[in-house]
Amino acid sequence: MKIDYKKELETASKGMIMIHDPRLLIKLIVRMIVRKLHIKHAAMILYEPKKDIYVLNISRGEIGMKVPPGFTRFSHESPLIRIFSQREFRPLTLDRNAIVSDDINRLVWRESIIHNGNGKAVKELLYRVDEQMQMLNTAACVPAYYRHKLMAILLLGEKHDGTKFEQPELDFFAALASDAAMAIRNAQLFEGLKREAERNRQLFLQTIEVLGSTIEAKDAYTHGHTGRVTEYSVAIARQMAATPAVGGAGGSARFEESFFESIYIAALLHDIGKIAIPEVILNKQGKLTDEEYAVMKQHTVRGSEMVGPLRLPRECLEGIKYHHEHFDGKGYPEGLKGEDIPWAAAIIAVADAFDAMTSDRPYRKGLSKEAAMAEIKRCTGTQFNPAVVDALVELYEAGKI
Repeated sequence: MKIDYKKELETASKGMIMIHDPRLLIKLIVRMIVRKLHIKHAAMILYEPKKDIYVLNISRGEIGMKVPPGFTRFSHESPLIRIFSQREFRPLTLDRNAIVSDDINRLVWRESIIHNGNGKAVKELLYRVDEQMQMLNTAACVPAYYRHKLMAILLLGEKHDGTKFEQPELDFFAALASDAAMAIRNAQLFEGLKREAERNRQLFLQTIEVLGSTIEAKDAYTHGHTGRVTEYSVAIARQMAATPAVGGAGGSARFEESFFESIYIAALLHDIGKIAIPEVILNKQGKLTDEEYAVMKQHTVRGSEMVGPLRLPRECLEGIKYHHEHFDGKGYPEGLKGEDIPWAAAIIAVADAFDAMTSDRPYRKGLSKEAAMAEIKRCTGTQFNPAVVDALVELYEAGKI
């Protein structure tokens, strides 16, 4: 039966991002490859930051498959690590998104290598990579990068039907490896986050900032977006608390001091669920199809589920989950309406929209602040909570945004 690689990638992306134990995550990925994709054997080499080495963590496949002694740990000088991590060797893997054992002899005799001044060293490296792959019973190796750092290598045995790996299959494994690298890094951050939370609240917030920035490594079009939305959200909340309400008593909203920390955390993590969205959808420049948009909309719920183990305040979870709800009830994920939309979500919704409209994207120029304000005012009472918009307008007119 033909495999629907797009569907398998979406399913894997959704599942892996919910797991915060790196070893369990790798175990499930490798098991899925062996069972569903009909590979005789699969394994993953994972980078361990604390020891600055690469370790063969999980190996799955046919009974009797053994990892050769001495090949469970890989230094930065290991041939397999060098060919994927050192810049001068990257061109060897660009065509296929992988190193395939059947291609090594062809690579050795490639004209560009033969006439390269460093050709002898490249050939020697390829031969040593081939030796390692044979000892690991590996037919193909697929790298996984996070911000250009080699995080893992997916090792694939032969297919059960004996056929060679086709390019669409290697492209699928490359996309899977990319999402896996993001999920692995995310899981490592979650582990560190729990430890830091127990020691020091300030370190906890710093780690939250790092976690919030991980989406920008995957979404190429939102650099700086998270920080700006956080800044706008906190400013709006402060303005709402300070602005006199009708009748002159108190602010337009009454917030406990803890709410401002909660809105800060929620805004930092408001798009964290996009890590679970395949990059082909997240970075698509054209209009999303209905099917793709349905997948994209899942990021709000995914995000709130992902941070659940951190035991964040309720306002944080609400801000992450409901920041795409509309005041008229036509938003998602639950179609909340009016005052039923939590304050944190209503505030982030306005801050998020304002930054999205004023930011440049590869496919369009950002609006001026004046034009963006006009659009937000137009959507007051339909998409946005009027009290939140009033606070944004006051900040804009005072030159604070």
